[in-house]
Amino acid sequence: MAESKEAHVAVSRNEGDVKLDGNLEFVHEFGGNLSKPSYQEASGAPVENVSPLGLHVDWFTTIFLNIGQMIGTGVFSTPASILRGVGSVGLSLLFWALGLLIAGAQLAVYTELASYFPNRSGAEVVYLEQAYPRPKYLLPTAFAVQSVLLSFSSSNCIVMAQFLYATAGHTPTAWQLKGLAAGCITFIVLLVFFSTKLSLRISNAVGVIKITTLIFISITGFVVLGGHTRVENPTVNFHNAFKGTTGNGYGLSNALVKINFAYAGYTNAFNVVNEVKNPIKVLRRTAPASLLVVAVLYMLCNIAYFAAVPAAKLSQAKELAAAVFFAAVFGAGKSTKALNFLIALSAFGNIVAVIIGSSRVIRECGRQGVLPYPKVWASTKPFGTPTAPYLLKWGLTVLMILAPPAGDAFNFIVDLYSYPNAIFAFATTFGMLLIRRRRARLGIEKTEFRTWYVAIIFSLLINIFILAMPWYPPPGGRFGGDVSFWYATYCVVGIAIVIVCVIYYAFWIYLIPKWRGYRIRQELVVLEGQSAKVHRLVKVPLAELAQWDAEHDALGSKLPARSSGDVSLDDGEHSGEKA
Repeated sequence: MAESKEAHVAVSRNEGDVKLDGNLEFVHEFGGNLSKPSYQEASGAPVENVSPLGLHVDWFTTIFLNIGQMIGTGVFSTPASILRGVGSVGLSLLFWALGLLIAGAQLAVYTELASYFPNRSGAEVVYLEQAYPRPKYLLPTAFAVQSVLLSFSSSNCIVMAQFLYATAGHTPTAWQLKGLAAGCITFIVLLVFFSTKLSLRISNAVGVIKITTLIFISITGFVVLGGHTRVENPTVNFHNAFKGTTGNGYGLSNALVKINFAYAGYTNAFNVVNEVKNPIKVLRRTAPASLLVVAVLYMLCNIAYFAAVPAAKLSQAKELAAAVFFAAVFGAGKSTKALNFLIALSAFGNIVAVIIGSSRVIRECGRQGVLPYPKVWASTKPFGTPTAPYLLKWGLTVLMILAPPAGDAFNFIVDLYSYPNAIFAFATTFGMLLIRRRRARLGIEKTEFRTWYVAIIFSLLINIFILAMPWYPPPGGRFGGDVSFWYATYCVVGIAIVIVCVIYYAFWIYLIPKWRGYRIRQELVVLEGQSAKVHRLVKVPLAELAQWDAEHDALGSKLPARSSGDVSLDDGEHSGEKA
């Protein structure tokens, strides 16, 4: 077994069995998080039998990882724009309830997918990798590019900075705002960088404060409805609640997209599955619980807003819905400052939750071998945290805060993430059906959770709607979007990015190896002094290919030494050269 100071090539352990489905090889894998064994296609990132990030995520933390990402600034701002889109109070409340159904259907899909791979963190990156194992490395490559290049949290950092300045009563210049936003992401990354336990505790603490804030708004709403405040006629919005309902397709569809965005984050805990003991037993309870708690509070907060503020005033308000509500109930002044601070704190908690989840996604992309330097992405040294993903998030976010000017450039880059993300969301949902069919064909037993077909079909229809909606012209015509050029440019560019990934993949995996006389093979590497594992893609000359294949198993582990000479694994321009 070849070793170095940094890593060693894994020798096959001959554990479990391998099931074949055509040219696909499914390996029986075991995790150290008390999860059931799983079958995974061998070209995917290797299962880490002991989580390098520990098992610090308990049931309470899974709830608040979801809540922390779901509750950002949306519930304080979007109710007014949704009311404008649908035209009536009654339909607005129905849309918030519909959002719960949409999120619930997609959550069921994720729960079943997690039950297939309960020993892998990273959620969507794992599910796409396993749903579409051929062409080998294609989906991981495309998803990795999108996840890495568009991995920034600049919008939330700017929102956090805006409300911190508003709390202090200061109107910042553009560069003051950018500076504080960059300081916010730096402060947050430093908080999570040195300890996984600390980052999770921060997420929990801020999540509790968020829930408390929404409970306060909800209770205040009931007090208003009871006639115990200065608000006059608090039930007026609920009389003939559907009056004014619009038939405008763009307004209705745009409102539904905003509702869907407001609930985004209900799958965040699935990004840390390998850090949860007995994850499916935990998540099948805590994930729906977190979604239901947030949905009920969203509904109650909207009822509170409509109790305190006339619908016409709320729909035309330029301020946040929550700001108009606080002003109506408590008056302007200290209450407004308190709200500004709570919104800044909510944005802070959202960034923490997003960074914790997305760092695991990026780490999993690196472990697949499709990114350069897989050992760097997988390493948890020196603090037991995903060091490289955290630094990447920080660097890209600071770049996105400082580089693009406010306006078209910034809005376009932020929008650019959404369309490829919608494509992968559809592929994930449809991919679950493929995995289900493949497992049945192989005779693999059913897992701990199974989604109803009606939920899968409903989720697919919503995915298709979200893919189609951005092409529908806004009321202002082709230049009526949030940029001064064609409204759907970001969709075209997003699709072009995916196409460029496919072209790059074709050259990297097939054309260049064919021209230069080698093939790409994966090699399983265990990092020295860690339980972290990666796949490293290496170039094997055609003359040595048969020997390489004979000496390595499906995962890329080196089989026990034979009497014949081994293939050299040293880096360089010979057998086993890194791809």
